Amino acid sequence: MRIGVNIPNFGPGTDPDVLCRWARTVEALGFDLLMISDHVAVTPDVAEQYPAPFYEPFTTLSWLAGVTERVRLGTSVLIVPYRHPLLVARMAANLNRISGGRLVLGVGVGWARQEFAALGVPFEGRGRLTDGHLRALRAAWADEDDYRSGPIPIWVGGNSEVGMRRAVLLGDAWHPLRTFTLSRLRDAAGRMKALADELERPVPALTPRILLRLTDSPIPGPDRVAGEGSIAQIVDDLEQLRLLGADTVVLDPFGGDPAETLCPQTAWRALATVADHWDLGAPHETERQ
Repeated sequence: MRIGVNIPNFGPGTDPDVLCRWARTVEALGFDLLMISDHVAVTPDVAEQYPAPFYEPFTTLSWLAGVTERVRLGTSVLIVPYRHPLLVARMAANLNRISGGRLVLGVGVGWARQEFAALGVPFEGRGRLTDGHLRALRAAWADEDDYRSGPIPIWVGGNSEVGMRRAVLLGDAWHPLRTFTLSRLRDAAGRMKALADELERPVPALTPRILLRLTDSPIPGPDRVAGEGSIAQIVDDLEQLRLLGADTVVLDPFGGDPAETLCPQTAWRALATVADHWDLGAPHETERQ
């Protein structure tokens, strides 16, 4: 099982230098994958959670590809209805080629009504648009030599059954986000297999993005979400996800307060602690400030 990190590409403390330090720290620690999020118009509903500056994912990942060598680069998640599918096909194929085949395309339907309105995209039709765009994306990669650059895995986000069905039909992996307990993830993995059997399709890989919130003492109770608690609890969560068959687990150290971006060293220390307690398969050094 591989371990990745979702880094903040937004907020008052984020600038090109900090993004570069994030990328180099994640790679130096031995993590397999670096992912960033997506918004186009920082409307008030977006800014409340993810304030400007917000660095666009394709241009940002293209730049980070040049300051890293090994780590895979991905989106968690690209909001599919915001862009024409042929534009996404072109940008993704180019980025994959530029990076030496390191791209993972995590996708989702989006949630910010004001942003949809600003972009002139119908909010209520976003699921249908996403499905159509994903089909067009795959068709473009398959039919046009200029788009081809090796396989680009599509991880479909969305915690609902609709999201799971979309992953079965149109994705290579199901990429649930952040708020699952281990018990709920086990149940969802079982439901995913049932959906795949029902639709007579292969079961997508499981690639959850979980919270990373390291505490000094264990958090008791069954409602603890995966990735939250003492280092022993977090390591056990990773082991349980490995036993569940997860292909990749993405750690998300952003706790929800944009002010956290002013002090990324706190997140780097938490990631270094995980790296010290979980065999990432690579030697590492980092800025442990």
